[in-house]
Amino acid sequence: MKVRFHPAAVDEFEEAALYYASQKPGLDLRFIEGVQAAIRAASEAPTRWRVFERDVRRCLVRVFPYAVLYSLEADHILVVAVMHCRREPGYWRPRQKDPTPGPH
Repeated sequence: MKVRFHPAAVDEFEEAALYYASQKPGLDLRFIEGVQAAIRAASEAPTRWRVFERDVRRCLVRVFPYAVLYSLEADHILVVAVMHCRREPGYWRPRQKDPTPGPH
């Protein structure tokens, strides 16, 4: 299934990768691979993960305290957030009202 990103999800993914790059060489690559694996798993079996809130599902990223939040659309999944699991829960909710998908 195709994957599209909310623009804010792309921004937070990039910011988190930059943070991990500043912590230890190569850690950003491990983080990116982990998020990509979660997105790939969600796109291959989008109903596998339970509904987290409303129509948004959550797929956890291995090793890192992040989750990929996505909604199942007619012909794609929309990544709403690449969320840090220990910070500001619910900050992503307004994105459901503005589901402007970015390119994959």
